[in-house]
Amino acid sequence: MQPGKTITLLATKKFGMTNTILDKVLDGLMGRYTQRVPDVQKVIDAMMEEGIIHSAPDIENDHIAFRTLGVPHLGIQSFEKIFLHLGYQKMQPYFFPAKKLDAYWYAPPSEKYPRIFVSELRVKDLSPATQAIIHSYTDEVAADPVDSLNLDDAAAIDQFLHSGLWRLPTLEDYLALNAESEYAAWVIYNRYYLNHFTVSVHNLPVGYNTIADFNQFLEKRGFTLNDSGGKIKTSGDGYLLQSSTVAEMIDAVFAPDTLYRIPGSYVEFAERKVLPAFADIDAADIQRQHRREGFEAANADKIFESTYASQTVKR
Repeated sequence: MQPGKTITLLATKKFGMTNTILDKVLDGLMGRYTQRVPDVQKVIDAMMEEGIIHSAPDIENDHIAFRTLGVPHLGIQSFEKIFLHLGYQKMQPYFFPAKKLDAYWYAPPSEKYPRIFVSELRVKDLSPATQAIIHSYTDEVAADPVDSLNLDDAAAIDQFLHSGLWRLPTLEDYLALNAESEYAAWVIYNRYYLNHFTVSVHNLPVGYNTIADFNQFLEKRGFTLNDSGGKIKTSGDGYLLQSSTVAEMIDAVFAPDTLYRIPGSYVEFAERKVLPAFADIDAADIQRQHRREGFEAANADKIFESTYASQTVKR
């Protein structure tokens, strides 16, 4: 199976390819993400070998996620303009005090598209030394770059999301950031690269359609799961369950020409249970609106750690 074909199908599920700007942007994101995150293809291949799916389009992409820095001209207020223009709707905010993060999720214009989760580091809450390192890079961005981006040009958006916003960081700066905020270090190197995509397990065949069952399958296949807060992260109402792989370490080149292994991205899994008000609906008639919507800060707080050293050492 060719990576490009796999991700094109993952981006649009079973609804057939179209040529909208959003389709092309998602295809570009998922294509590069698959190339950088070997676990994506490994999960798909394992699901096919197990007979859970016949091909990649049988997988529903629950959501994709991005990380940003809360500094002038960047952060959520800049990044969100892209997807608001492409039809997404801004939804609930979230706050992560320990990790010093804010976030929002965005509802797609159609159920065939994934939800989007965007987080932002509260840079002003960090130490002066760490702030100084971050600003030494982000101050190179003198104006909101999205304002000069043609949001009706899918190729331009794709190039922007995969291009450097500032100079290549040095390993010294990366490690200094990492000592206080692993999130900051991840973003200073990876910028807007896709942080993860998410398999909707509740739409899989019986025996694999719960997080508990799917985790068992993943571990049987040799995948390492994030166990921060438990391998299954459960919302307070019990209707959103999530898990994730631990990010694989990748070779990264730092300025001027230093090779060092850092955490890449990962794969997430989500089970959205049917809400009590729709408990009597026949299984064949259940739609997205009948299931638990949105996100859960306590779950996401632990999922963030899929790229943290406390987890990556376990691979």
